[in-house]
Amino acid sequence: MKLEIRDIHKSFGEKEILHGISFEVESGKALGLLGRNGAGKTTTIRILMDVFHANSGEIFLDGKSFAPAKTPIGYLPEERGLYPKRTVMEQVVFLAKLRGMNARAARESAKKWLERLEVSEYANRKLETLSKGNQQKVQLAATLVHEPDIVILDEPFSGLDPVNAQILKDVVRELIAENRIVIFSSHQMSYVEEFCDNIAIINQGKIVLAGDLKEIRKEYGKNRMTLSANNMELEELEKYVGEQLSDVVTVSERKKTFLVLELAEGRCNTDLLRRLGETAIDVERYGIYEPSLNDIFVEKVGEEV
Repeated sequence: MKLEIRDIHKSFGEKEILHGISFEVESGKALGLLGRNGAGKTTTIRILMDVFHANSGEIFLDGKSFAPAKTPIGYLPEERGLYPKRTVMEQVVFLAKLRGMNARAARESAKKWLERLEVSEYANRKLETLSKGNQQKVQLAATLVHEPDIVILDEPFSGLDPVNAQILKDVVRELIAENRIVIFSSHQMSYVEEFCDNIAIINQGKIVLAGDLKEIRKEYGKNRMTLSANNMELEELEKYVGEQLSDVVTVSERKKTFLVLELAEGRCNTDLLRRLGETAIDVERYGIYEPSLNDIFVEKVGEEV
């Protein structure tokens, strides 16, 4: 399956919130939908789920106009939407039936997902008696109980300890392996890097960066090198590079354990290597810089923080 969002515009009153949002995601791959709070992620998701109607633009599934009512969608919201005073099994079954499953199938699927997420022992307890992490796992069970083709996870790791986070990681990998469409929204960039082949960054209602994450990281690391020294602290090394190698590189950033250097126009890795051999620097670390997704995100939207 291939889901395509094309040139979506959305206004509330006279204020336009989305200004031509476009991206695509294929089954068997996860898309990281990223953006600061208020960037337009939730509005985009609600349009995809037909909660809001776009003012203009189109959504396609496998080249045909997308009909949310005919395609099972599982949505895990950032804020919990379950009933605290109802039992776990009761409400997961109820939600499955709302999504078209008969009573028997709903109960069997609810049992399966509660067991898979290791919360079946709480099936007959009220949700409010569970820990925050277990409530999150119950909400995930409710998201997946009807076996959706499209799964949207908004901050899914919120409130999970490392053990429960690992369970969720395994489930996400299974969903991807089962060729479902997975859209993953989180401010925890390490999780996005772990699961997502592609990203789309929204800023102020516009897509400011989208595409294959590996290719984006490669492009952002172009002409950038890393350097640290055995015989100099970073501050001293930064000063030395500025004084002795300014015709070859500039210091782009100082990380915790190394410098990020940017090659001057017309200069290459070989030029820098040759010059390093002529200096007093006892090289500890040297290589091509691979920016993290967090680095890329901050570079695209961080100036407004």
